[in-house]
Amino acid sequence: MAPADAHTDAGTGPAPRADTGAEDTLDLPLSEELLALFGEGAPATETRTQPPNASVSSEPDDTDPVRGTQVATSRPAVPDLLDHPADWGPVTTPAGVFQLVPVRLERDLAVISRWMNDPAVAAFWELAGSESVTADHLRPQLDGDGRSVPCLGVLAGVPMSYWEIYRADLDPLARHYPARPHDTGIHLLIGGVNNRGRGVGTTLLRAVSDLVLDNRPLCARVVAEPDLRNTPSVSAFLSAGFRFSAEVELPDKRAALMVRDRTHRAQL
Repeated sequence: MAPADAHTDAGTGPAPRADTGAEDTLDLPLSEELLALFGEGAPATETRTQPPNASVSSEPDDTDPVRGTQVATSRPAVPDLLDHPADWGPVTTPAGVFQLVPVRLERDLAVISRWMNDPAVAAFWELAGSESVTADHLRPQLDGDGRSVPCLGVLAGVPMSYWEIYRADLDPLARHYPARPHDTGIHLLIGGVNNRGRGVGTTLLRAVSDLVLDNRPLCARVVAEPDLRNTPSVSAFLSAGFRFSAEVELPDKRAALMVRDRTHRAQL
């Protein structure tokens, strides 16, 4: 997979995969033995309801931060491979209060598709076209086993970015670098032109990688793989506390493997 930003801003989307579709991200079925190896918890199903007057800036809840309405969350009866990003809650950043909100296709498809058709975004994500193109990219994640979770980034109550939080150690990316158990990857795009080129992408990269490390205790590293030619994106990751680890050859690009280490997060 691949991200960055056409600035970190415009987009850091999954790297195109030769002879595969989006399904390649989710192509390796997990047996009970493999889940045990990775230390995943037991299956659980949970439905919770929160007060209708909760807001994006309140304590973590199941209120829809996109519409400000009450929603019920039902967790599938499968091990959660990413420690429930829906529960990570809002954080205060220099750009405002920010929250990751898992995508709901019927609610979010139109806006995500519109962003994918921005030329600056399409250059990296290669998902320009009708809404069905974006839907075909989202559905394998939404219907999969939870190793990749697509999210809207909501800043100050306004959806303004798209993110994918994924298990890099269970992704085809792991074939191209020395992955460690629970390595977590991020892809992003900044949807609004007014939020690009002002350091917002760097701010949110740091915030989201902090969210991963704060909420995934078994994760020691957050990784990303922007196109090596995308200098503004690589620079944004460096400014957000990531280090350049290596150049990696992916199916359709040469990428910069960017890593944010738990052990160094206080220093970077």
